Amino acid sequence: MVGFEEGYRFFVENSSTVVGAEMSNSYVSTVNEEIEKLANKLNELNGKGTSVDQLKGNVAEIWHAGTFNIKAAVKGSEHRAWALESNEFASVDIDTNFGDKYGLKYYATGEKSAKAQSITVRQRLNEYQAKGGKDSIDKFLKDRGYKDESVLNDPIYSGQMRLVPRDQLEESANWLKRQIAKESARRPDLVDGYQDTLDFLTDRLKDNEGVESIPLSEKESGALAALAKRGDITAEDLNLGPRDIIGMEDVMRQAVKAGMSAAMLSVILKAAPEIYKAVSYLIVNGEIDAEQFKEVGFAAMSGGAEGFVRGTISSAITTFCKTGKLGEALIAVDPMVIGTATVLTMNVIKNAYCVAVGKKTRRQLTEELIREMYVSTCSLIGGGISQAFIEIPVFGYLIGSFVGSIVGSFTYNVGQKAVVSFCVDSGFTMFGLVEQDYTLPKEVLNEMGLETFDYETFEAESFKPETFEFETFEADTFKPETLGITFLRRGVIGVSRVGYTM
Repeated sequence: MVGFEEGYRFFVENSSTVVGAEMSNSYVSTVNEEIEKLANKLNELNGKGTSVDQLKGNVAEIWHAGTFNIKAAVKGSEHRAWALESNEFASVDIDTNFGDKYGLKYYATGEKSAKAQSITVRQRLNEYQAKGGKDSIDKFLKDRGYKDESVLNDPIYSGQMRLVPRDQLEESANWLKRQIAKESARRPDLVDGYQDTLDFLTDRLKDNEGVESIPLSEKESGALAALAKRGDITAEDLNLGPRDIIGMEDVMRQAVKAGMSAAMLSVILKAAPEIYKAVSYLIVNGEIDAEQFKEVGFAAMSGGAEGFVRGTISSAITTFCKTGKLGEALIAVDPMVIGTATVLTMNVIKNAYCVAVGKKTRRQLTEELIREMYVSTCSLIGGGISQAFIEIPVFGYLIGSFVGSIVGSFTYNVGQKAVVSFCVDSGFTMFGLVEQDYTLPKEVLNEMGLETFDYETFEAESFKPETFEFETFEADTFKPETLGITFLRRGVIGVSRVGYTM
């Protein structure tokens, strides 16, 4: 039973760190997936026979959608965007799952980009007729989803966010303001269209949760288009590796999130035995023991606090490792190993403090470290085996980790008994882990007739009243002389301590 309790305790501690580490591993993997999607999407432009100038717009659409998704993954947001790459009339260039739609214009100057963003239905109709279009106004409007001529002065991109290059945002806004001032007196019916474009002018995708795409200049879009035509763009070329875009604030936010999940799991696992005891007592005795329910509350509180701390620490360490902030060598480290190492490290720190204040000895510290290293190895092996059969992330590992912890605790106890027995017979100290005490017990010394003494102590005088006893008759007794033999042997007299027993 002791082995089971010790194994279960280690599993509770280990599970919180494993959850924290695995959540961060999944977090960094999601960010990496979005980075790879962006690089692959840009490389798909390699097969197009268009020029760099023509590809600039396509590159900008893919860039803004891709970088928004990367930043959303970094922030832990479910918002996503995708480039539609449509050439239909007034088509949306980038759609999102949070409601906003974007139209992009990447021309040589801010004036040209703003003019393209503010083009009206009438202007597009005039362009159509100038190119030899024969459809009537009614048919032109109907084919494009308009009801009547009342929309002729409306921008064709009405309802969309108007995205322009980063370096043209101010110039585009100034041109629109000049047009508004100029047309206010000449053609006031055009003012609303210019104002609508100005109100929705932007240089990036953004939602209401702080997620934004990375702005891109017109020159940068051309350079990116040239790379895309070669078809060999990597995350390093884009300067978008996890190390570059995941900051300390993001690490801590993810760590706290993982810590909360780990705390919930620890509360459940630590309170479960106490709840079982309370229910068992209720079934047997027909009443509720208030003290046991207090234990449930204390277990939940302590379990939640410990789980949060362990989960947060293991999550932060995992994120640092997986993003390469601690060196390239640690990028491939198994998050389960990080979780287990976190448990061992925190336990050593806690036990070392107990040694410092005199609550434990160095020998106890060493023994507990060896025990936990052995049990953690069994836990890792069991978790790895079960994960191969139960492919549910985290859950499959935790099942095997639980079994491995219990088995490891039982086998360690069996092995420890064998080691101590060997030390009893041989006097071996197991490299200092077992204390060999050769001091004879006081009872044995007294029986051998050897006098012992204690250090002098001071005792205060006390008063004792005089008493008397009635005379009684006692028959004389006779006790024959015998030879007394006491067998002295070596045995366990304490934790990892061998000495003489009678």
